[in-house]
Amino acid sequence: MRVPLSWLREYADVPADASPEDVLAALVRVGFEEEDVHRFELQGPIVVGEVLEFVEEPQSNGKTIRWCQVRVAPDGEPAADGGDAVHGIVCGARNFFAGDKVVVTLPGAVLPGPFPIAARKTYGHVSDGMIASARELGLGEEHNGILRLVELGIDAPVGTDAISLLGLDDVAVEINVTPDRGYALSIRGVAREYSHSTGAAFRDPAERAWDEIAPGQGFPVTADDAAPIRGRAGVTEFVARVVRGVDPTKPTPAWMIARLSLAGIRSLGILIDITNYVMLELGQPIHGYDLDKLQGGITVRRATAGEKLETLDGKVRTLDVEDLLITDESGPIGLAGVMGGGATEMSDATRNVLIEAATFDTVSIARTARRHKLPSEASRRFERGVDPLVPFVAARRVADLMEEYAGGTSDDEYGAALFAEVFMPGIELPPLFVQHLIGVDYTPGQIEAALRLIGCEVVPAEDDAAGWQVIPPSWRPDLTDKWTLAEEVARIEGYDRIPSVLPLPPSGRGLTPAQQGRSRVANALAAAGYVETPSFGFTTEEQNDLHGSPSGEHLPSVKLANPLDGQSPFLRRSLVPGLLQVAHRNVARGLTDLSLFETGVVFLPEPGVQYGTSHVPPLAVRPDAATLTELDASIPPQHRHIAVLLTGNLVAKQPGVAPVAAELADALDAVRTIAAAAGVTIDVAQSERAALHPGRTGVLSVASASAGDRLEVGYVGELLPAVAEASDLPGRVIVAELDLDLVLSLAGEKVVAASLSGFPAATQDVSLVLPADVPAAEVQAALAEGAGELLESLRLVDDYRGQGVPEGAKSLTFALRFRAPDRTLTAAEATEAKLAGVAAATERFGATLRE
Repeated sequence: MRVPLSWLREYADVPADASPEDVLAALVRVGFEEEDVHRFELQGPIVVGEVLEFVEEPQSNGKTIRWCQVRVAPDGEPAADGGDAVHGIVCGARNFFAGDKVVVTLPGAVLPGPFPIAARKTYGHVSDGMIASARELGLGEEHNGILRLVELGIDAPVGTDAISLLGLDDVAVEINVTPDRGYALSIRGVAREYSHSTGAAFRDPAERAWDEIAPGQGFPVTADDAAPIRGRAGVTEFVARVVRGVDPTKPTPAWMIARLSLAGIRSLGILIDITNYVMLELGQPIHGYDLDKLQGGITVRRATAGEKLETLDGKVRTLDVEDLLITDESGPIGLAGVMGGGATEMSDATRNVLIEAATFDTVSIARTARRHKLPSEASRRFERGVDPLVPFVAARRVADLMEEYAGGTSDDEYGAALFAEVFMPGIELPPLFVQHLIGVDYTPGQIEAALRLIGCEVVPAEDDAAGWQVIPPSWRPDLTDKWTLAEEVARIEGYDRIPSVLPLPPSGRGLTPAQQGRSRVANALAAAGYVETPSFGFTTEEQNDLHGSPSGEHLPSVKLANPLDGQSPFLRRSLVPGLLQVAHRNVARGLTDLSLFETGVVFLPEPGVQYGTSHVPPLAVRPDAATLTELDASIPPQHRHIAVLLTGNLVAKQPGVAPVAAELADALDAVRTIAAAAGVTIDVAQSERAALHPGRTGVLSVASASAGDRLEVGYVGELLPAVAEASDLPGRVIVAELDLDLVLSLAGEKVVAASLSGFPAATQDVSLVLPADVPAAEVQAALAEGAGELLESLRLVDDYRGQGVPEGAKSLTFALRFRAPDRTLTAAEATEAKLAGVAAATERFGATLRE
């Protein structure tokens, strides 16, 4: 909201020496956000001049210019620029006459642009200044000719400062108005808030006697809302006044144009300017109709299917049955509270005006504006709620201004009004509620004073211990409960009084075991050098099929009805597509060595199950238990996964150090890091997956005591070159993805650190020859099972296939470490345990010791 200070001073006692920054500071104290300060970009000398004479001179280019003699200072006095009282000025406009008073920008002046003015030679003359048009001064879009002061009803002495004369020395402050404070989208509302902040006197422009604002009778207006939204009538008040004999060609006063311009609204002619002016002043949107174009009376109703309306922007809109319309006997003539129709708009031919001021339902107007993508200054205010007591005042104010500036006559006997009782329900405010909620020891007197200051009626309860009954003012529909009242007390008394105290968490609470586990895993990966990169949970169906299923077959995905990105409307089944997008953005910016990870939710709908719901519960109403159950059932299963991606080099090239490229073994190390942080042992076995390189893919599993078997928890592998290339990623890309929820559930709630033994370890190696198609992980499991409890660690150190090993076989070398908790092992005990493991591998796979 932009607030010209000259306008604000009409309704609040703003000190004459108060700067825009002072006014902004005062408004910030009562909860508004400072946005900007707006000024006319003008610099003098800009004065009133009188055209003494001119000579028209045709030019070779076909133009005709006027060589003018313009008096810019009284006789015998120097001009404001220090020159002679009469200046010679070249002007291309032809809409003025000798004797006209005009606005002259003298050398040294600066116009918006910035456009500095200087004496310059043109068309064979030295033009000593410029005669300005309205657009050049920032007073509108009119640029067909220069600005004649007689058209503005101004007859000022020659040499008068035109900047102050036309109101171009005004300045506006801009504040951000939150949606719950729609009353502040008006000079009236902001002036009241300035008064609250500073204690300055406030004069309410809406305070007028009923006999002044009561409309006449005789114009038929009816409301026929057969399908109210949420049971709330679309219109509760409708005021119509008539002004006859207006002259729409009369000029808008310069001060009004200046105020509208500073407020961000351009001048569109005296009739429309007046309606906009009153809307900004009182916060009540106004619409004017050409009375002679109306056919019969006005009916406010809902649209019927298939109806169309051409709005003032020239577009023909197909209407929805929820749209609230203004209609006459010809059909729709306006979208109520949003935009009028072209058939009845005011024009230069308008002579009789019907003024409309109404109170429309907030939800209905908001839905219409969004449905038609037609936000307007009117809908912006109706969406937030306007004061239901203001329409009568606003309609009278428009009529008064049209009488004064458009030459009309108000027909007080002819008009119409729909009335509705304005009822603001009372709110019970307990005596100590505000103090306990805000944390400030307000006195009862301070609470009462603050609420009365904002316009509330405060009635102490019969029992002093019961607090107050508070009735909010009509312009504050946002005050609905004791919490909003407490916020108002804090705002008026000053936010600076609220202490900065950290709340104490309840004892016995903290992170759940699952949250602790997720935190441990993420911290471990970050400590290992990986960067966490959250991404959006949306992707394409093709990416879901490629990365979300082992064999690449089509699996069901959830499609959003209103996606953020129309090209990625599906909820992800895997984290890998998001990591690939992040990697691509980084590689495109020159960051080619990447170690990334993400934890996030994936959505895994079950085949044959229909997710989503066609029934959307209404807003502002808590759904019942059955509806909540239905909504819960419409959500697909969600699992929290963790995924890593590696590409480029793990060790960059340095003096004396060759680069080390990321390989599959590094992704396996990341898996082991995850396993250690989660408190489980994850095994890997060779496997195949649609998007991954055959022979460089592994399935990850964890032993489950409850299931009596191993459970698959994820996969690891190198992307197929074609898949990496499709993601615009050069070189090798290694990924791993695990079901983190499943991994943590298999670890249990408590992770117990292993105790450290004080006895030395005994190490042994063993090389086994066995068929090449036997997975090394299964051989390792057999060795561990046979070696027994003395085995502390077991890892594969070599996979050899070549000379000395039969064709179709391989030699696997394992490093074993044995340790006893209560003694030092002998070499014989370690050898015995190793041979027991070899025996198990021999029995299961036919393995033999390699000589």
